[in-house]
Amino acid sequence: MQAQNLPLTRDLVLIGGGHTHALVLRKWLMSPLPGARVTVINPDPVAAYSGMLPGYLAGHYSREMLDIDLVRLCQAAGAICVIGAAEALDLTRREIHVPGRPPIRFDVASIDIGITSAMPDLPGFASFGVPAKPLGPFAEAWSAFLARGEDANVVILGGGVAGAEISMALAHAMRRNGLRGQVHLIDRSKILSDMASPARHRVREALDDLAIQIHEDATVTSVEEDGVTLDGGARITAGFVCGAAGARPHGWLAETGLDLTEGFVTVGPTLQTSDPAVFSVGDCAHMRHAPRPKAGVYAVRQAETLYHNLRQALSGRGTSKNYRPQADYLKLVSLGEKAALGTRFGLAFSGQWVWRWKDRIDQAFMDKFRDLPQMALPDLPAEHAAGVKEALGPKPMCGGCGAKLGQSALGPALAGLPSERADIPGRPGDDAALLLTGGARQVISTDHLRAFLPDPVLMARITAVHALGDIHAMAATPQAALAHVILPRMSRDLTERTLNDIMQAARAVFDAAGAPIVGGHSSFGAEMTLGFTVTGLSAADPIGLTGARPGDALILTKPLGSGVIMAGLMSGAAKGQWVTEALEHMQRDQSDAARILADAHAMTDVTGFGLAGHLMNICAASGTGARLALDAIPLMEGALDLSARGTRSTLYPENRRILPDLPQDPRSDLLFDPQTAGGLLAAVPGDPAPRLAALQAAGHVAAHIGQITGEPGQIVTE
Repeated sequence: MQAQNLPLTRDLVLIGGGHTHALVLRKWLMSPLPGARVTVINPDPVAAYSGMLPGYLAGHYSREMLDIDLVRLCQAAGAICVIGAAEALDLTRREIHVPGRPPIRFDVASIDIGITSAMPDLPGFASFGVPAKPLGPFAEAWSAFLARGEDANVVILGGGVAGAEISMALAHAMRRNGLRGQVHLIDRSKILSDMASPARHRVREALDDLAIQIHEDATVTSVEEDGVTLDGGARITAGFVCGAAGARPHGWLAETGLDLTEGFVTVGPTLQTSDPAVFSVGDCAHMRHAPRPKAGVYAVRQAETLYHNLRQALSGRGTSKNYRPQADYLKLVSLGEKAALGTRFGLAFSGQWVWRWKDRIDQAFMDKFRDLPQMALPDLPAEHAAGVKEALGPKPMCGGCGAKLGQSALGPALAGLPSERADIPGRPGDDAALLLTGGARQVISTDHLRAFLPDPVLMARITAVHALGDIHAMAATPQAALAHVILPRMSRDLTERTLNDIMQAARAVFDAAGAPIVGGHSSFGAEMTLGFTVTGLSAADPIGLTGARPGDALILTKPLGSGVIMAGLMSGAAKGQWVTEALEHMQRDQSDAARILADAHAMTDVTGFGLAGHLMNICAASGTGARLALDAIPLMEGALDLSARGTRSTLYPENRRILPDLPQDPRSDLLFDPQTAGGLLAAVPGDPAPRLAALQAAGHVAAHIGQITGEPGQIVTE
């Protein structure tokens, strides 16, 4: 039996996307442990690499070069990627709590959440200061300051090596951007007190060369909106205040029940905590057997040991390894410009050649996460039936609506299905079936999605929103839902966990829409597939496809691009931030949008056939045409970029056949991109501005994208 077909039996949860965990994921994608399901929790879709942060701050690197894309890394490793900040760990229930999600259960867990340099005891810092760690928010805040172009001073609190390195980077960036403010470096005692004399002298020279004002034996008593106040009452005006003094643990660790040392998680030689099922690495951990300063080099070296010991804990086989940190290591300090200082064994050396050496080391580290293997087609056996290669196609099949059948296959199969019965007055192409029962108008629809993510919570939310789309498109009020769940084979414990997650996530969506889940069916299968049958009630005749009239305005309530972005995720071409934002759009319920558009002449939801295909259905049923303003159609971030690079969903070619005469260019091609949980497309009478304003006020990325014309069957773009 192939490894990917073995039942899932154990849950490994990596809390935090620090350097050690990123390297463990890189090893995992090369050699996963069959039967183990991996979940990664991190506040952001990317994790900044500390080694290149000074170069980014100085302007030598782009932000993209600085970041490890955790979404892409998780996709390559087959791991669930949860974007959110862990806020609690329950050792008794074996749960991790992340806002907005059901508790995440684990059998084995590891903590790599880094540290913070926030200063909660310094008045005003929380409101007006920026901690140097976590790195991602700090990098964003600095970028925003530069973008404002202010000639304002900058204050760095903390004169250790990190504070000095940051101050030099910021001073260089201000100089190259033509900003006339000065950088002030403030320390309670002497700066660089932990650095040996030769190296300290060279860094002091670099600070002087950049005209950085040094304040030693000075204490900041408060941070204000326009600067800081020192003891004695002296003030330094500033537009940016950074805290780089010391390393502080994240507060929620104190409530875990784990043994701590000054707030940091205490670990032994195997990197296990006081609970043997929980490991901890990186700056958030304190190595009881070999205390060391907080430095990224230890986190990098811990990866091999952690990877081995996690596999041992999950499998129960083999013996654990001990981590033995090196006594000394090469320390490289950026000096603002493209020069660096290196120290080891008491020796100090500096110059541009040290920067080039440091750059090669950093780039080699980041290359591990830039060049990730892409999802590949299965290997064909030497002997196989004719047509198998053609049926597989040139790339793996997409999930979501990208895996659906095209109109050319569905049309003949559905021909003749409309009933002649009076209580089922079917209309051509309606999104849902209309049932007349005892004088009540009830609509019913069913939909399901092949998973495009291994995360059951996200897939449940998206599938629920998607299934409600047909009810909303007919302006009916959701009434009830039935669940259909197919899971890959799992142990009993994992099955219960996964079903519980799915039902909690889906119930929240349906309860908000007023349609409780009243039952359903479940089974094991080759892969996760989720679906829902939904009913709705309509006080009047439901909106369908047949009522569009020439002159009606076309309104779209969500941007396009989910198909191409999910295809880009599979191929490794989509950025994690694009994927994260696309998933947010897919989870956006359309209940309020349907109410705002309740007077539409015709309406549908944009799903598998793409905008062009679903618009064509309206035009065919109504005997009309349409004109689209391409530039007015909202697109998800990254969709046009991926389309220009030739990224396409597997359903795209079939959708393209519907309207072969439309232009073929990256923007036009997105008209045929299959959408999962897409927006509503409505043909509305009169001035669209009031409806559009109401939709946008409700938080929808809605737009007036064209109008209905009197030329039957003709769709044109302009």
